Amino acid sequence: VLQKGLKENFADAEVSVVDCPDLTQEPFNFPAKGICGKPRIADVGGVPYLIPVVQKEKVYDLNTVAKEIELPGAFILGAGAASSKILGVNAELIPIVQTKSEKKPAVNGSYIAQINPADKGCLLEKYSSKYSDCEFGLLANLYASEGQPGKVIEVKANGRTGELNFVSCLRQILEKHYGEKPVGMGGTFVIQKGKAKIHVMPPEFSACPLNTDEDVNNWLKFFEMKAPLICQTVIVSRDPGFDLRVEHTHCFSHHGEGGHYHQDTSPDSVQYLGYLLPAELLFRIDRPQETHLVGRD
Repeated sequence: VLQKGLKENFADAEVSVVDCPDLTQEPFNFPAKGICGKPRIADVGGVPYLIPVVQKEKVYDLNTVAKEIELPGAFILGAGAASSKILGVNAELIPIVQTKSEKKPAVNGSYIAQINPADKGCLLEKYSSKYSDCEFGLLANLYASEGQPGKVIEVKANGRTGELNFVSCLRQILEKHYGEKPVGMGGTFVIQKGKAKIHVMPPEFSACPLNTDEDVNNWLKFFEMKAPLICQTVIVSRDPGFDLRVEHTHCFSHHGEGGHYHQDTSPDSVQYLGYLLPAELLFRIDRPQETHLVGRD
């Protein structure tokens, strides 16, 4: 299904089932070897806690989330917002955490991307270089598993010919094929060549309410960042009525760039290589009671 659909959006695409590579190795350097074993996804909080006006009291913990999704000790990947309570500022969180179990403490391999106060560029830092917790704020889309090796879906796509970004393309292929049946998946992919449009939220939350997508885009800081970018993604083909964010992807790199992935900006030369797995379960945690669809891309 994925290969057929990707070939409509990329010059070259190949999808196969392979053994998950050892993700403790370069370029990933994750705290777990794989993304297999009881795969599940969680949508925590939501954009309505960030806009139109921030609700700073919305703070969560990945160790607690692991228990709530019935997988204590889970290896968690995804995209979310950092806890402004911990950082003192607003920032993008690229969660990569082996959560704590009865036998072992948590290993936090996450990154934070924020606006550098010195030059207004992107400042990417390893979370554990400054902080020892596993907190996040406002919202997160998370893929969790036992972090085991095993069979995964390898996705290769080169040379983008269509309008859709890599993640939207995958999601819409699934939606088109499976229709009413929601299919969720998550994992990691690398933009191996090319450049990408990435945003980083500013350090100060907006004093004025952000009521439209235009307001949000004027508030966000956009950058063109270069490969290789290691991206963590969570996709749900369609929302079965849980007010989900149906796709969300954050990335980090080893050259100091990272944030929220929007699209590659070098369609002719771009190369994607991903390792993904369909989830068995979906958990919706702390769903906002008052909602809207602004700022969801």
